[in-house]
Amino acid sequence: MSGLVIRDLRVVFDGFVAVDGVDLAVAPGDIRFLIGPNGAGKTTLVDAVTGLVRATGSAQFEGAELLGRDVHRIARMGIGRTFQTATVFEGLTVLQNLDIAAGAGRGPLTLLRRRRTVPDEVARALETVGLAGRRDQLAGALAHGQKQWLEIGMLLVQNAQLLLLDEPVAGMSHEEREATGELLGVVSRDRTVVVIEHDMDFLRRFAQSVTVMHAGRVLSEGTVAQVQADPRVQEVYLGQSTGAVDAGD
Repeated sequence: MSGLVIRDLRVVFDGFVAVDGVDLAVAPGDIRFLIGPNGAGKTTLVDAVTGLVRATGSAQFEGAELLGRDVHRIARMGIGRTFQTATVFEGLTVLQNLDIAAGAGRGPLTLLRRRRTVPDEVARALETVGLAGRRDQLAGALAHGQKQWLEIGMLLVQNAQLLLLDEPVAGMSHEEREATGELLGVVSRDRTVVVIEHDMDFLRRFAQSVTVMHAGRVLSEGTVAQVQADPRVQEVYLGQSTGAVDAGD
C-alpha cells in the first residue's frame, strides 16, 4: 500500500491561491495531524482530495488518482471524511445509522427490509467506536463525542481506508478526547488517518507525524518535537511559546 501521495496540489478561487503547490505523503498506518493558522489552506486541501473543490496537480491514494473524480466516486474508492459538526441521522438509532451507511451499495427495497441480525461489519464498528451498548439509542440523544464516534463508525462500515477528520475533538471533554485518541490508534492499524486539528494538547498526545501549513504551502513537517522546535513555525505563530501554539482553521 502506498497511502496518500499529493504532488503540486493547487486550488485557486477567483485569482486567490488557497493551496499553492503542496506536496504531501502520508504512509499507511500513520496518524498525520495537519495544523496551521487561519487561512492556511488545511480544509481546502481536504476538500480538494474529496472532490468538493477543483484542483490541479495530483492526489493519489494507493496509486489511484482522485482529482477530477466526482465526490461519490471518491467515496467509493475508500476515502472517508468527517466535518467539524457531526452529520448523523439524529432521528434514527445508532444501529440504523450504521446500517444505512453499510448499505450504501444496496437497493432501496433491501434497505427498507427489517434486519433480523446485525451484519458483521456493523457489529465490529459498534465495538470499535464504543457504542455497542447504545445501539438502540437515538443518535440525537448521544453526547457530542459519541456522535463523532458514530460518524467515524459510519465510515468504517463503508470500508473507508483513508479517513480525513476535521477537528474531531472540538467541544469534547477531556475523557472524550482521550477516548477519541485511542480510537484513532485502533483505526490506524489498517487505515491511513489525516486529522485537521487545533487542540495542541491532543496533537502532542496522539499525533504520529505533523504537517504545518501556512499561506497555502507546507511550512514544516516531522514529529511533534521537530515541528515545535522549527524556528519557521515559531515565527508564524508570532513568537508564541510552542506550548501555546494555536493551530486555527
